[in-house]
Amino acid sequence: MSFSGMPFDDVRSLLSQLNAPDEAAAEGMTKAFHRAGYSGEKLGRLYEIGVWLARTRGAVPPLIGKSGVALYAATHGFDEAGLAEQRAQVDAVAAGAAAVSHLCVANDLSLNVFDLALDLPSNDMRTDASLDERACAATIAFGMEGTAEGVDLLCVGALGAQARLAASAMLLALLKGELDQFSQSERAVISEALAFHADHLTDPLEVLRRFGGRDMAALTGAILAARAQNIPVVLDGLPALAAAAVLYKSAPHSISHCVLASCHGPFEKWVAAELSLQPLLGLQFAGEAGCAGAVAADIVKSAAALAGGVAEVARRLG
Repeated sequence: MSFSGMPFDDVRSLLSQLNAPDEAAAEGMTKAFHRAGYSGEKLGRLYEIGVWLARTRGAVPPLIGKSGVALYAATHGFDEAGLAEQRAQVDAVAAGAAAVSHLCVANDLSLNVFDLALDLPSNDMRTDASLDERACAATIAFGMEGTAEGVDLLCVGALGAQARLAASAMLLALLKGELDQFSQSERAVISEALAFHADHLTDPLEVLRRFGGRDMAALTGAILAARAQNIPVVLDGLPALAAAAVLYKSAPHSISHCVLASCHGPFEKWVAAELSLQPLLGLQFAGEAGCAGAVAADIVKSAAALAGGVAEVARRLG
């Protein structure tokens, strides 16, 4: 993505050019399920996911081949002491020692962790915008390269407690929720940031650059690129939800290709409901970035395999 005019203009242009979800493919997949004798009551969420995949991929059956997990790591100016923790998490993933590494091996998923200039924290969102517009747009463009490996299914998330706190502030700015579910120290950081940026919360992309940092900007780019290329996305964790919320508030159909891996706690459940997302898993993942996505990806791949078999049965029946 190259810039023309103001940096965010290209992002807005891409959002305006997104095709509508393929309802004809969804209808075709629904008919195939019923022709083969399988209703939603028999297959539960697998039926729903199969139809969603057809709608997203624009094909019956919706084929899923190569699948991968992309995790983004950045540091934020409101907590520069978190650099060591972030670096340790990135190193663990890169070395294949993190929990998500083992799950990706088990579920045949590629795994990429992107170091977004860990040694250069974004600005402190309590007293400044995290990024200027050009830097934010450039990081969105970088995130869009997350689909460059040619995956048919992409799971996205971000590493670290800093990302979760910045994401929480972003989500409260975008969705207007309450602070009562956060600790006292978290409330202090979020309240100060929300007060500082109170006059600049109407534009979702502006909210992203003011609160989000490089990790959320890259996540936004990855999710948007996947939507433009008909690639289904599994959202893992609050940072991914925050990036999805930026797109949703810009154009609700821009996250029609997304499913949510899991929810941890009341705040995430509230956000999921606001974005009309229902988690695939009831497992309580907390702080292990990518794990829920890696497990949920296996469910999505199973639904795709099931849809393929159902479509073949329906074809034989005529």
